[in-house]
This record gives sequence, structure tokens and C-alpha cells, in this order.
Amino acid sequence: MPTPTTLLGPAEIRELAERAGVRPTKALGQNFVLDGGTVRKIVRQADVAEGDRVVEVGPGLGSLTLGLIEAGADVVAVEIDPTLARLLPGTVTRHVPGLTVHAGADDEPVVLRDEAGRDRLTIVLSDALDLHELPGPPPVALVANLPYNVSVPVLLTFLERFDSLERVLVMVQAEVADRLAAPPGSRTYGVPSAKAAWYASARRTATVGRTVFWPAPNVDSALVRFDRREPPATDASREAVFAVVDAAFAQRRKMLRSALSTLAGSAEAAVAALQAAGVDPQARGERVDIAGFARIAEHLGHPEPVGGRPGTVEP
Repeated sequence: MPTPTTLLGPAEIRELAERAGVRPTKALGQNFVLDGGTVRKIVRQADVAEGDRVVEVGPGLGSLTLGLIEAGADVVAVEIDPTLARLLPGTVTRHVPGLTVHAGADDEPVVLRDEAGRDRLTIVLSDALDLHELPGPPPVALVANLPYNVSVPVLLTFLERFDSLERVLVMVQAEVADRLAAPPGSRTYGVPSAKAAWYASARRTATVGRTVFWPAPNVDSALVRFDRREPPATDASREAVFAVVDAAFAQRRKMLRSALSTLAGSAEAAVAALQAAGVDPQARGERVDIAGFARIAEHLGHPEPVGGRPGTVEP
């Protein structure tokens, strides 16, 4: 059964922030959702059901957290800001009847438990990009209003590290949403869309206006839904495939025979690998789907990435 819950309204959000001395910062990409209708739209489009274990990155003041609990989810909230993490238990217990706070040691998560002993909210104080495991049962969904400045790295990192995630619904900057959901051949197809396609199918589900946030951002936002699927059938590793993706888009105007020449060792080797993979050497990266990049990686001899972590960072 859904949990009896009241959501945060604009006045309470501003009051909470003022009482705690919280001012949203551009450095952390913080824009708090004021509108309960938008919160419930996110939860609906994520297909959150009773008993789902859901991870939320960047709960902020708790608007979406309350919406997820209302729908019956057990939430693991990952928050980088210590002040916001300390504020969240009090906010949630005021809005959700019957929850009690169980605080562990300083380095342990805070847990909010219901009268039946069920953990309804677990608060993890951490940078999401540093997490390699989460407390409790593995999550089946990631639902979040992602900070604009780290949205792509967080998304790719969680898809990589938490293979229990069956679906993802995130709110991101509209331009980023277009890039994530773009199909091969489109103007916005690039590294984020190709890498996300390794893990899941993606589609943009809704546009979200600026007025539902505080402070109002300078751009519109959008919801993007990802549904987990098997990666392409290939002998190449994900790291090798992503190295090809990175090289293909490093200079978008270059034909693949030139873009991949360094990775292959020479232009001639790149041409041979592309032809063996069934890809036109004169094509550009935006024409190739993730299965095509996997075939190229196989015929390049499983190239290793040069620096960085191609699965987790946006170029």
C-alpha cells in the first residue's frame, strides 16, 4: 500500500533552507524542485512500485525522496552535502508518520525505519562518483534530479557499477537529455549517447520548465528513462569499446579512418579494422551505433583506453 505522505511545498522548502542556512550553490549544481506535481510525474514515469529498492542521488531538501517513499519505495539517498544530509531525517519524519531515526557511527548511514522494522530511507553521505557499493539489498532503480554539472558521469558510473539497476529515470538539463537519448545519425549523438547505449535503451519522456525549481535555472530540464538491456554480443571489453567511442568523437569532423589511426597504430590499420567490422572508413563517428563500435574494437585487437576512465567521465 502507498505510504501516507505529504510532499514539500515552495514555502516549506524556502523555510527549511533558511533555517538550516542552506543556499543552493552552482558549484554543486543544486536546484531544488518546488512542485509536487513534478515530483509525482518523475515517480510515475520511473514505474516505482511498493517495495522497490530505489537509489536517489542528490536528495537535497527531500522533495523527490518523499515522493518515492509515498509510492512505497525503500530509498537509499546519496548526498554529498553534510548539511543537507543532516537535515533530511527530520524533514522526512515530519512528513511520513511512524518512522524513527536510527543513527550509526559517524561513518555509517543514517536509517529511517518504520514500525514493522522496514528500512524506508537510508542516507549515505558521500560523493556519488566515489561509491562502489550501497548498503542493504541491491537497488532496482535509480531515480534522481541529477545536479547538472555531474549528470552524465553519475549516470554512467551507476550503470557500470550497479548492474542490479533495471531502470533509471533522471531529470537533467534538456540539452543533456537530448544527447543521452540521441540515436545514431542525429546531430546530438555522441559519447554520452553511445556509452549509455552499452547498458540500456534510452528515451526522453518529458520536458520540465524552469519555474518548478528554486533557484530557477537558466535552461529547461527534461526527464530521460533508461531500461537495462544486455550489451552488444562481443569479445571486446567495455573498456576497449569505450576507448573506440572516445577516439571516434575526439574530433567530430574527422572520418573514422583518421580518428582511429592513433588507436589502431596507423591509418592503414584503422581502415583494415573498419572494413573488417563492416563500417565505412569514410564515415564519421555519429553514424555508428554501439554494436558497430564493439565490432570495431574487436578488429582493432581490443584497444586499451588512454588515460581516464571512459565509462565514467564525460569528455
